[in-house]
Amino acid sequence: MTSPGSDPADGTPARPPRIDCVLIAAGKYHDIDFARLELLKLLAEDPAIRVRVFEDYENVAAIAAADMLVTYTCDVVPSLAAQEALRTWLGQGGRWYALHGTSSILRLLDDGLWDAPRWAPLFVDLLGSQFISHPPIAPYRVTVVDPAHPLVEGVAPFETTDELYHLETHGDLHVLMAADCTEPGTGFVEAAAAPGTHPVLYIKHHGRGAVLYLTLGHCRGHYDLQPLAEWWPSVDRGAWELPVFHQLLRRGLRWTKDRTI
Repeated sequence: MTSPGSDPADGTPARPPRIDCVLIAAGKYHDIDFARLELLKLLAEDPAIRVRVFEDYENVAAIAAADMLVTYTCDVVPSLAAQEALRTWLGQGGRWYALHGTSSILRLLDDGLWDAPRWAPLFVDLLGSQFISHPPIAPYRVTVVDPAHPLVEGVAPFETTDELYHLETHGDLHVLMAADCTEPGTGFVEAAAAPGTHPVLYIKHHGRGAVLYLTLGHCRGHYDLQPLAEWWPSVDRGAWELPVFHQLLRRGLRWTKDRTI
């Protein structure tokens, strides 16, 4: 990880230190191209951030050298070696901003239902949750649980049309935002367990490091359900259409790079 710069001997202002970021954007059934581009644009707002983009977690050397990790994935599970490298990196002070489907592990069964197999216990323990199901995409209300926290300070409750994640949580989470699910999941093995209150934004600490997880951010284009369906009739942008979502993304990226909150 990089260290802060110092003032040059001639008294000119110090140059901001370089910040190395790893962005992992990949997976199934989402418009990864759209999400990747939007996140790169947000990261580019700070010229000190230099980004390497990958489709999986297997470049452990790049992650070990990074100051920050950002992930937008669906059903992308690290190898055990990569999970162990993530654990070490977090313990040493790394910060990871995990978005939307990062916690998903999916298996399509012969009866057409989606299962959430518990195949990667270390991975979901690091994240603090595993995706289990979601009800049909429809408007729902997101509320602020800890309004005094800088990541959500001044954010009013809002409505979004997105995937409302039913999560199985792991460990001690500092929940900042949540949503009430009133319907079973659709097409999932554990659909009946969906109703209840679920985290939307939370922090999980690991040694000197931490994970910030935001479940919002569904997006899908016409071609993104292949091979299950050749054509999806709509272009879905979910919370990406809301200014408050971009506010949360910017605050989360600042939290990830600055380590001041």
